[in-house]
Amino acid sequence: MSDTEITTPSVPEQAAEAPVQVRFADFGLSPDILRALNDQGYEHPTPIQAQAIPVLLQGRDVMGAAQTGTGKTASFSLPIIQMLLAHASASTSPARHPVRALILTPTRELAVQVADNVKAYAKHTPLRSTVVFGGMDMKPQTVILKGGVEIVIATPGRLLDHVEQKNIALNQVQMLVMDEADRMLDMGFLPDLQRIINLLPKKRQNLMFSATFSPEIKKLANTFLTDPITIEVARANKTADKVTQVVYKIAENQKHALTAHLLRQRELKQVIIFSNTKLGASRLARELEREGMKASAIHGDKTQQERMAALEAFKKGEIDILVATDVAARGLDISDLPCVINYDLPYNAEDYVHRIGRTGRAGASGDAISIYSDKDERLLADIEKLIKQTIKRAEPQGFDPAPSFADERGERRPRRSEDAARAPRSAERPPRSLGGGGPPRREKVDPWFLKPYEPAKAAPAPAAAAVGGAAITKAKPKLAFLLGGAPKQ
Repeated sequence: MSDTEITTPSVPEQAAEAPVQVRFADFGLSPDILRALNDQGYEHPTPIQAQAIPVLLQGRDVMGAAQTGTGKTASFSLPIIQMLLAHASASTSPARHPVRALILTPTRELAVQVADNVKAYAKHTPLRSTVVFGGMDMKPQTVILKGGVEIVIATPGRLLDHVEQKNIALNQVQMLVMDEADRMLDMGFLPDLQRIINLLPKKRQNLMFSATFSPEIKKLANTFLTDPITIEVARANKTADKVTQVVYKIAENQKHALTAHLLRQRELKQVIIFSNTKLGASRLARELEREGMKASAIHGDKTQQERMAALEAFKKGEIDILVATDVAARGLDISDLPCVINYDLPYNAEDYVHRIGRTGRAGASGDAISIYSDKDERLLADIEKLIKQTIKRAEPQGFDPAPSFADERGERRPRRSEDAARAPRSAERPPRSLGGGGPPRREKVDPWFLKPYEPAKAAPAPAAAAVGGAAITKAKPKLAFLLGGAPKQ
């Protein structure tokens, strides 16, 4: 590994467009892989696939940058399957199926998506693959891992859980892939990544794919990539050309009303709305449901079963609107997604690229709508600086700006109009007390507290005992009565 700054040869951007005549068959892939691709309807590679696959088949380390939705998953999964075929075995013995390829992803949704793609590409081969992530019972995952798998797709935290319980061994891993590595750093996975890297053999092939490469990612690459080749098929942080971007400026407490108006006006179906907070996502989904729309929310507080059920219902068209936090900005591969809406502008400008990358995938067109208020001006400026373009400003057509309900942050609608609020109070009408009409109510005061202070008098001596065994009587102290009670007899 190199401790110095990496200087990587980069494929020229002018050569990014894959020639039309290039086919997957030209890469020397196995007939079993080509058969699986044909089943999926794929014949020609995307630009990132056309450039990454030949390099990876040579065994080189690669840093791949491409717009989201351009086929990065196939760029690394196809070479992995091709190179592992030499070790493929039909034996049922777990020892014949050690983990040889490890693919790390930041979110559960992305892990599931990558696992589905790998399974589809390798379905005609003896290779085994599985996915492990948190939020689910470990027992089913443990059974599969102990049965032997060559390709493991995992989130870092759950992978380390299995390592600690000795359910998986990583000492035979030949290829390591970090997918969306920048997101893993944002989510605080760096310590976990370093622990995982330390468990792997020193000699291996390393791949890093992401839509963006921040300075932090390049610093991480210095620690484990060896003489990598950088492949960029588009300028870093560039948004897809076929995605139409527009922003609407509105008061903070009117964002909800504008969102509902846009959904109705455009008759939008299959739309993802992004919120910055889990609470905001849940509230927005509930309010849209109250207005008769089919909406659901997915975020980190939802169980994995709830998230998968909502996503499956969305894909089937049972839900029209999916309100999500950034946990869904990566890893959602939904075909024909016509529109995404940024209900909140992301705090991290790079997340904007990933959010709107959910639409306009695989060369299709799409709309990216963003809503912002005065307090979001800096966030919008950061986004435009990152993507190096000015997003079109627009005025919503046919929108009544009067708020109709409370927004997600709990700001309450004024009970009176501004004119009524500014109107002078009638002189004939006396001011109202807090308790309602009528004269102000006075609290009752105990007269004892209004008396002047008097020193306490000495208590009289106890009376002598009566002749014949009569009971002894004692003077009752006044203090007990002053305190609101009498001494117990």
